[in-house]
Amino acid sequence: MTLYQPFLDHAISYLTDRLPDLRPYPIPVGFASKSAIVGKGKHENEVVTTSYGYQSSKLRQIRAAHVQGGSSLQVLNFVIFPRLNYDLPFFGADLVTLPGGHLIALDMQPLFRDHHDYQAKYTKPILPIFETYQPHLPWGGDFPEEASQFFSPAFLWTRPQQDEVVETHVFSAFKDYLQAYLDFCDQANPTTDPALLEEIEASHLRYLRYRAEKDPARGMFTRFYGADWTEKYIHGFLFDLEKQVAKS
Repeated sequence: MTLYQPFLDHAISYLTDRLPDLRPYPIPVGFASKSAIVGKGKHENEVVTTSYGYQSSKLRQIRAAHVQGGSSLQVLNFVIFPRLNYDLPFFGADLVTLPGGHLIALDMQPLFRDHHDYQAKYTKPILPIFETYQPHLPWGGDFPEEASQFFSPAFLWTRPQQDEVVETHVFSAFKDYLQAYLDFCDQANPTTDPALLEEIEASHLRYLRYRAEKDPARGMFTRFYGADWTEKYIHGFLFDLEKQVAKS
């Protein structure tokens, strides 16, 4: 079992328990699973990327990309995008293991970072969770300044060295953040205010365009699977809202 398989298994099981209306989210042909052989000789290795997609009445897309490439390359990108008639934040977990160590990013990314009432509603309640893990998962250092606009004050960004820290403290934080997010979902009511609906859609598109343009996995996927597949995967599945809006 790979390092992040328990995270994925827990998320799917927990979502199934918490969301009675959970159902599959369509994964375009060619994206459910993709593999490539990398390296040569004794360094040859197979890299497999598996995609998962779900949705519910309040959540537009729950999706995961799980990359398994041996002990020194493991990635789980797990993101939840709410439907556009809710003011819910995004749930984002980037769990990355590379030869140099682990990179962990976990957050509920706010739609409106500078709105005091919004932060009081969605960030303040999870700050105690964030503070609980700070002693075990200290700040990971430099982070792109342009990206900071999309993260909350409860952004957990850390670079643990030991697998054991990932298996214990990171896994526990992942479970706590996901539980808190689904608690927010339970309480969320749809909005019908045209001005707010416009703001929500604009915030979603701004975030997805940034993430699609700056996706740190682009180079990795291009190296493994080629540029054509990578761009279609990023825009057609990982960050597909623009295509969905264009269809509607």
